[in-house]
Amino acid sequence: MKLYYMPGACSIGIHVILEEIGKPYDLQKIDGAAQEQYGEAFVKLNPKSKVPTLQKDDGAVLTEFPAIATWLARKNADKGLLPADADGEASVLEAMDYVVSTMHMQGFSRMFRPANFAPTEADHDKVKARGKEIMEKGLALMDKKLEGKEYIAGKFSIADAALFYVEFWAAARMKMTLPKNCAAHYERMKNRPAVKRTIEQEGLQAAFA
Repeated sequence: MKLYYMPGACSIGIHVILEEIGKPYDLQKIDGAAQEQYGEAFVKLNPKSKVPTLQKDDGAVLTEFPAIATWLARKNADKGLLPADADGEASVLEAMDYVVSTMHMQGFSRMFRPANFAPTEADHDKVKARGKEIMEKGLALMDKKLEGKEYIAGKFSIADAALFYVEFWAAARMKMTLPKNCAAHYERMKNRPAVKRTIEQEGLQAAFA
């Protein structure tokens, strides 16, 4: 397998999952500053021009965080990254989808790229503020879901890898204060060996200092 990633992007969550699984894989860094994701070679691989992108051993390509994470969990069922029962699986997928589709795509996308939501620069501050509201609501909901638990499903799952990357963006990039349970989850995640290896491999030690 080969993971195409950008350091510190949402692909860091998939990177963590791969480290948790512990099977051999390759890493291919995509230079976002140089807009390498729009280059001919990468577009041929993934016309969506985004990470994470996972190339399987047979050459087939998977895109989109939830799809990649779920496939990895199903293909490595012995690692327990996705509950085996229907209710448990649904709960994990529900949390992961909310983190990716709402907290990331609706919240952080407004905070990071307001021009995508309001072409007029005078409206950008309002767009960013709305994004922060969405993110804060999401953190509050995830905080409640973590009440009395170390991880979303009680033990580590693919949903925790997703929550980790938005916690990182909130705490390290946007200097937001994480609510109590999310803050504890974030610290717990940073102390996992798989996460430590991921941070080192992506050269992000300073961001997590």
